[in-house]
Amino acid sequence: MNLLQEFAAERSRYLSRRWFFRDCALGLGSIALGSLLGGSANAASVINPLASRQPHFKPKAKRVIYLFQAGAPSQLDMFDYKPALEKWNGKPIPPEIVKGQQYAFIKPDAALYASEFKFAKHGKSGAELSDAIPHLAGVVDDIAIVKSISTDAFNHAPGQIFMNTGSQQFGRPSMGSWVTYGLGSESQDLPGYVVLNSAGGLSGGSGNFGCGFLPTVFQGVPFRKGADPVLHLSNPAGISDKLQRRTLDAIKELNEHRLGLVGDPEIATRINSFEMAYRMQTSAPDLVDISKESKETLEMYGAEPGKASYANNCLLARRLIERGVRFVQLFHEAWDHHSDVKGGVKTQCGLTDKANAALIKDLKQRGLLEDTLVIWGGEFGRTPMVEASAELGRKLGRDHHPQAFTMWMAGGGVKPGLTIGETDEFGFQVTKDRVHVYDLHATILHLLGFNHEKLTHRFQGRDFRLTDVHGEVVEKLIA
Repeated sequence: MNLLQEFAAERSRYLSRRWFFRDCALGLGSIALGSLLGGSANAASVINPLASRQPHFKPKAKRVIYLFQAGAPSQLDMFDYKPALEKWNGKPIPPEIVKGQQYAFIKPDAALYASEFKFAKHGKSGAELSDAIPHLAGVVDDIAIVKSISTDAFNHAPGQIFMNTGSQQFGRPSMGSWVTYGLGSESQDLPGYVVLNSAGGLSGGSGNFGCGFLPTVFQGVPFRKGADPVLHLSNPAGISDKLQRRTLDAIKELNEHRLGLVGDPEIATRINSFEMAYRMQTSAPDLVDISKESKETLEMYGAEPGKASYANNCLLARRLIERGVRFVQLFHEAWDHHSDVKGGVKTQCGLTDKANAALIKDLKQRGLLEDTLVIWGGEFGRTPMVEASAELGRKLGRDHHPQAFTMWMAGGGVKPGLTIGETDEFGFQVTKDRVHVYDLHATILHLLGFNHEKLTHRFQGRDFRLTDVHGEVVEKLIA
């Protein structure tokens, strides 16, 4: 075969591939999506990858608000009351309990440290909470408290990444990305997955809300802190609305032509991003203008128009899910209390407790809590032993504790007024109803209508999922 014949043969092979992608109107992106959802994807899934889709079975929850308390709140100072710590306060923890354990900063034989907060039972459920969270105590019968969460990571970056992606390795899709990949979005004018931050930078960085190997249209879209969370909503000088629309139409036509030829899902992402940005010029200003809320609502949250705060973000979360956004994640990186845990918890609860309770009340009175899943928690817990270091200037703090910590959930098919899980007398190890991170993820996906073992994506020759090869649904949590 001469050079000309080789060229003709290669051109024929290329055209065959090109016409296959064009004529079937699907391409690799929707083939993968169709496999993931049992063949329910179609051409529209590629043209609009955020189109709303049905899960494996009827869901109890349609959307998620994840209140991620980065830095790891102390469960012992809010949720898991331990009278034995008062008896043993200042004494070394029994060596048999901490045998073989390693910690980020303290030695295993550090003295035990009783909480300085007062605990009391609340509501019809009788859930025991500290006086650091009085507002949450007012809605305790609407939430489910899990005192027996455990994780595999004991440092912040891997712990945050693991809690949000199911892996301690960077580069895996976040929970929000998996959810929007599987369900799409009900919003035409806003991203399907929105990220709001109210405190410091995340140890795990953007990997906490990244899409990993999924198409980039499914990654979390961060809104900025402050009064103007979405930038560049106005056209540049000299660009009219008509010219902008004509330009976008031309770009869209070119992108759709190329998508039909090669089926690259990133082209669909590009099309969607241009169109979403255009629509957000109209939708976003109204969304972020919380001054339109009633005085009573603003006071209930503790929100202040024009300011950056956790309270404002909680109110924005409700406004976002009202507009069809599928997954809203609030990050509040401020809970890493290696010193003065009492002062730290008191300060952060002062910034967040009122808004957390207000969100539950607000969703409930608007009829949204029933099918909106609210999740609260950090990447791990804090030790029952005290952290003190003259070299580091630390005293009366708590170190990282992955063995046992507390999270709570509400709405979306979760059984209200429930407390599950128990820890030992010092709050060191889980003794009943252990819920690993993988079990938590499996349960969240179940509430959203997914069999977590079948919500998969083939990458580098094998099927990946949020729960890796683990995870059991926590049936006790489900109403």
